[in-house]
Amino acid sequence: MSRDGSPIPDTEPLAFGQRMQILRERRGIPRTVLAGLLGMSPSWVKQVENGRLQTPRLPMILRIAEILRVRSLAELTGDRRADVDLFIGPGHARLPAVAAAVGRFPLDLGREASPREHVAARLAQAWTARHQAANHRDVIGVLLPDLIRDAQLAVRQADTAADRRAAQAVLSEVYCLAQFFVAYQPDPALLWRIVERAMVAAQESEDPHAIGVAAWLTAQAHRDSAQFDAADAVTMGTLEYLESGLPDAGHEVLAIAGALEFEAGYTAARRGDTGSAWGWWDKARAKALRLPETYYHPVTSFSRPIMDAHALTIAVELHAGGESARQAAAADATTIPSRPRRSRHRIEEARGYQLDGQPEAALATLDKAFEAAPETIRYNGYARRIVLEETEARSPERRRRAAELAVRIGVLAA
Repeated sequence: MSRDGSPIPDTEPLAFGQRMQILRERRGIPRTVLAGLLGMSPSWVKQVENGRLQTPRLPMILRIAEILRVRSLAELTGDRRADVDLFIGPGHARLPAVAAAVGRFPLDLGREASPREHVAARLAQAWTARHQAANHRDVIGVLLPDLIRDAQLAVRQADTAADRRAAQAVLSEVYCLAQFFVAYQPDPALLWRIVERAMVAAQESEDPHAIGVAAWLTAQAHRDSAQFDAADAVTMGTLEYLESGLPDAGHEVLAIAGALEFEAGYTAARRGDTGSAWGWWDKARAKALRLPETYYHPVTSFSRPIMDAHALTIAVELHAGGESARQAAAADATTIPSRPRRSRHRIEEARGYQLDGQPEAALATLDKAFEAAPETIRYNGYARRIVLEETEARSPERRRRAAELAVRIGVLAA
């Protein structure tokens, strides 16, 4: 089953190349774009797809799987022995409790709602706790069930229309926090339920910041499912909605507009559109420079320091090896206050170093990602791909280091 929910036909055994072509076309990626992202020629892609070339070696298979966003290697290879999840991590122990809270019908049942301001304060504390925690899902997994219930009750028991809209803004952000918890876990239906509820609550709130945050996460969900057109539609529509208020906007709305502009660049990079990707990064950077030096958006991490990390992301998504390594060397991870975001940046650094032919540096940087936030690297498909690739390295020392890291992040059994 693919990430978009439709199975690859298996009435007859399909060769690797046929599977690759089906997945590429399903994602809407032209041969020329896939070839460029792989550093190969379009004729090479065509010959693999029509079976004139043999199945590539594991490192190339892993890179193809990354670009096509396959959920499991078995989806690409057809070999059930290769049923290794790349972009889905292990189910967290607190996932059932969070899922139950999301699925619970929000009846009052005689319970009095906590004041909206109190729920909002707890939500702010939850974001702070997440940024400070090495195992951030452990932390927010404990808090989410009660937050979801109390935010729902605050909406239901609001006394006035204005109070209800304000409570909807809080509820939407609670769902956004839940999306951070559920992302890359083995329950895509739950993820999309949360995405939709966050957007509905944000729209009911009529609050520009709430709408922007929900749209930011919705666009990511679409992009991570290789639904690039849908991601762009959400991003562009929300930017148009926010545009008129930006001249007088406060820091939060300005930051979410900048975060959305970067998302547009991120999606363009996934498409292989270099000019648009860097053009949107420039626009986002202009927004960041209008913010105070010490400002850091609590949901998106948008800020001045994050723009160097965003530049690295653009470079690695474009598979530009030299530029990726340059951006990795230029960005200062220590300026990122959030531990999970810092861990993710370290993973992007590792991707950059590997693209530039520096696998030792890539593995060393993944060690730093693990130190910053083990849960981030355990659920990150790019990190898992690099580690798996390096377990096949010619160097015995690299194989040993990769195997040890693979055990720590749960890719290989101890």
